[in-house]
Amino acid sequence: MQHPTQDAPTPTLRIIPVKDIHPHEVHDPQRSEPLIQRIAKAEYLTNPIIVTPAGDGKNYVVLDGANRYQVFSRLDYPRILAQVVDYASPHVDLHIWQHVVSHWSESNFIAELKKWEGIEVAHGWAPESEYVARLILRNGDVLSILARIDTLAQRNAILRDLVSLYQKNGTLHRSAAPDPAEVWTLYPRAIALVQFPHYQPQDILLAAQNDALLPPGVSRHIIHGRALKVNYPMADLLDESISVEQANMVLQAWLQGKLEKRAIRYYAESTYQFDE
Repeated sequence: MQHPTQDAPTPTLRIIPVKDIHPHEVHDPQRSEPLIQRIAKAEYLTNPIIVTPAGDGKNYVVLDGANRYQVFSRLDYPRILAQVVDYASPHVDLHIWQHVVSHWSESNFIAELKKWEGIEVAHGWAPESEYVARLILRNGDVLSILARIDTLAQRNAILRDLVSLYQKNGTLHRSAAPDPAEVWTLYPRAIALVQFPHYQPQDILLAAQNDALLPPGVSRHIIHGRALKVNYPMADLLDESISVEQANMVLQAWLQGKLEKRAIRYYAESTYQFDE
């Protein structure tokens, strides 16, 4: 999608039953496990997850926030605060993260890949239409992972196994840096940069609907007008003495109060946050 030329709309925030929300990707245990204790003790939910309607009039697909969704599920919290977006909007872009693999041995990584049945590790740059994933090693060598796949589910299953391999043995970082040299500078202990073919929005929806989940941290949704630092009271969010409809009325009154106090500010430029 093209970058929108006009300012983003005001975020649509809604309290939604967790049971009506479905992920399109596996959560990242390296990220979700530390979140459990933080959210269990939190007085406020800092950032809402991002969801889009699934098209059936009731359910939603998580576009961003799989780890927060997983934590709410693990804690048996019945409701979660979400920002609802229109997937077809020019204010929603779908890109792909790269994975930086560090704190592991490059030779062990390659040796484990070559043990797999059903895939081929080929040297050099394969066309995007042919590779399942591509590895750029620190010395500049390129390895393409090839496999015969007929469905989105097969492709995602191979990628889940690949990501699980280096999650269990090393550390996974996400990066959007286009230049591998920049990645090596930012991550001195990195051994490989893993790149993935692009997905389309329909692939994301089908992954959620068919339980053919992507691995964690591959899809990268850019939401122009993302709501951040909302800090909504957890007590109001989780109050089951009132219906979901009533909870959303409380939410809207809370948001109106924020507007009246001029506590909501819109930044149109790209930003970096240093307190995640």
